[in-house]
Amino acid sequence: MKKILVRSGMSPLDTFSADEIIKRNSIGNNVGNLIYAYSIFRNLTTDDVELVSDYYGQNPNNADMINEKYDAYVFPLANAIRKSFIPTLNRYTALIEKLTIPVYVIGLGMQFSYEPNISERRSYDGDVKRFVKAVLEKSNMLGLRGQITSDYLSHLGFKEGRDHQVIGCPSMYTFGNNIKIRELKLNDSSSISVNMTPTADQRVLKFLNDLSPKYNNLNFVPQDMDELLLTYAGAPLLGPSVNSELENYPNSLHSHIFKNGKVKYFLNAPTWIEYMKTIDLSIGTRLHGNVVATLAGTPSITIPIDARMRELSEYHNFPRVTEEEISENTHLEELVEKVDFHSVEKSHQKNYDNFISFLAKNGIDHIYDKNAEGVKHPLEVQLESIQLQQPIGPITACPLDEMRKRLEKGYQLMLTKAEKTNKNFTKKIHEKNIMISSLKNDVRRLNAKIKNIENSRSWKITKPLRSFTTKISRPDS
Repeated sequence: MKKILVRSGMSPLDTFSADEIIKRNSIGNNVGNLIYAYSIFRNLTTDDVELVSDYYGQNPNNADMINEKYDAYVFPLANAIRKSFIPTLNRYTALIEKLTIPVYVIGLGMQFSYEPNISERRSYDGDVKRFVKAVLEKSNMLGLRGQITSDYLSHLGFKEGRDHQVIGCPSMYTFGNNIKIRELKLNDSSSISVNMTPTADQRVLKFLNDLSPKYNNLNFVPQDMDELLLTYAGAPLLGPSVNSELENYPNSLHSHIFKNGKVKYFLNAPTWIEYMKTIDLSIGTRLHGNVVATLAGTPSITIPIDARMRELSEYHNFPRVTEEEISENTHLEELVEKVDFHSVEKSHQKNYDNFISFLAKNGIDHIYDKNAEGVKHPLEVQLESIQLQQPIGPITACPLDEMRKRLEKGYQLMLTKAEKTNKNFTKKIHEKNIMISSLKNDVRRLNAKIKNIENSRSWKITKPLRSFTTKISRPDS
């Protein structure tokens, strides 16, 4: 039995509760990460291959253990090319450089502005180049999420088609080439799933937030970690969502959506997908919020807000509208008329074939080689014996006993989070002080050099002057 290590916060077979997920950060700050990890586990688990989560381990000192226990290491990455992720990327690079087993990157992407300048020099270009080189020493090519990422790696000197190939997001191939979108007949009683991003344009947030009073059968599906803490324990948001200007974002228990209990936070991929099968329409600015809908056959409208979403929505041909197409007077019915809900179906077979060809180029086994049509896949069989955690609603909609339990656990979680935040701040302050001290020493050394140069120049000038003066005062007889 082969064993493959997978970069993920949890395995689909794990049944962590909400408080455990918060404590362990098993979703990597965004529950959307569970979707593409689920796809990798489902598609690469065969009768003779077992996949194991690394629980986001990134210690280069574990290289010997990994080489000994595992036959390969799979990295399903999202928007890893971004400044805040570079320290983590560097740790993975150091680990990969020590590995002797194959390493496969499936789904690497970037996080740039909507219209990025690919040739712009970025402070982390060297870090990305080192990571890509380390991976290419362990596999044939990297799988990328979209063309913008491909253009960026080409700019860094890596060749498209040889070193990297655009495959989209692996989450889209969770069920192979099987995507069939249902028809939509929108009315006041339609069940609607809304997803939002705090950084979206205010007009977009207002439009999405205002759908709640108009459609009684609407639920908000948040994805961020701080939103899980808010939903679970009523904790105030500490991230960008707390910005006072975001009055149109459901960032507290006082918002219309939370007060009316119209919130569902999912703790695993299968229950999220099953829920989406009961929904008539999904709309919003979250990519994986709409990927889940697509996998469930539910019509969706994606509103891309950056290059990360743009390259994926373009590659997979998601039904989409731009932020500019939404104004104060926009009605949902207008957007429904604008998009072709079946557009994603039209390019999926080609994208799926391309994905399978990428796996073949790297020699990666998958279920579509091993299992006959109609036979349950190994991961599905394993999931049948497991009781998965159901989605949670806001604490204000809980029975009293459940509310008390959440408050007690939530207090401990918030206390731990505050201690960790304080520790991180203290560490950063210490690092800054060391940097300031080093800079002060550099300034002192430079000042000393400047003074030596000035003294040297002064001596070179004054010596001939003294000689000349002596000759004048004592002329030859």
